[in-house]
Amino acid sequence: MPKEITLKELNTDLFIAEKVSEIKSIVGDGMAINALSGGVDSSVVTMLGHKALGNQLRTVFVENGLMREGEAEQVVGFFKKLGVTVEVIDARKEFFDALKGITNPEEKREAITQTFYRKVFGRIVKESGAKYLLQGTILTDIDETVAGIKRQHNVFEQLGIDPLTTFGYKIIEPLVQLRKEGVRKTGKALGLPAALFDRIPFPGPAFAARVIGAVTPEKVETVRKATVIVERLLKNSGAFQYLAILHEDRVTGMRDGKRDFGQQIEIRCWDSTDARKATPTRLSFDILGKMGSEIVQNVPGVVSVTYNITSKPPSTIEAI
Repeated sequence: MPKEITLKELNTDLFIAEKVSEIKSIVGDGMAINALSGGVDSSVVTMLGHKALGNQLRTVFVENGLMREGEAEQVVGFFKKLGVTVEVIDARKEFFDALKGITNPEEKREAITQTFYRKVFGRIVKESGAKYLLQGTILTDIDETVAGIKRQHNVFEQLGIDPLTTFGYKIIEPLVQLRKEGVRKTGKALGLPAALFDRIPFPGPAFAARVIGAVTPEKVETVRKATVIVERLLKNSGAFQYLAILHEDRVTGMRDGKRDFGQQIEIRCWDSTDARKATPTRLSFDILGKMGSEIVQNVPGVVSVTYNITSKPPSTIEAI
């Protein structure tokens, strides 16, 4: 396990200098690919890689069809202002084909892992001649994977998997000694705008982690629309994370005096510092009611909205 650098111990200037030097040393005169999702961790890694490698780094955003509304355009715009060119790779068909019919959570994560690392990045690496992939794995990802809580899609060596042998390239992980708040502090020191370093966490498997059961473009669009409402109404809540989940079971509802057999959205909102433990945020019933009403009125097919009131543990922050 990597040695943790706690928030109290973290000297961001020293950490950044060490990681920039480390990345330069590993890559040398070669090329590296950077996997940018727009989340906090990958955004910080992007700036570390850009600082270390400049034009030796090719930054790509994989459009997998599972991201938040307008994510690709927003991320490209943010990083253009920071002097980083981001190339958008359309891989939506590959991901939905890989996920077709899969309902088991671990099998979903494995399908995403294989599609992301072997098919999509394998192809990009082969085309570019790069030998390295830069990514934002953090210590909590490793903890949860090793403990068997859930397999994080970006953890390999701790499970005895050699990326070079398995995928054909090495993976560089500058943030594995940090937890989320340490990553945010580093992002601020790197000059990232608060809109990037202070974003709420978003899972690596994206909306595949927020659709219970089989993942389809239609189900993803449902949870995406609900997420827009949840994020807008909770952005000033001060919570660590908030999200919408689409359940698999259909439930009975009523519209216009008639039975409507529809879908159910679950809202989760968390107070936490490092994601290892979390408690449900005590939201007012007014805001809960507003979210429920807006989702039912504006997200086709949804007839029921619930709120999770179970702490982590035994619950987890994400659904799967």
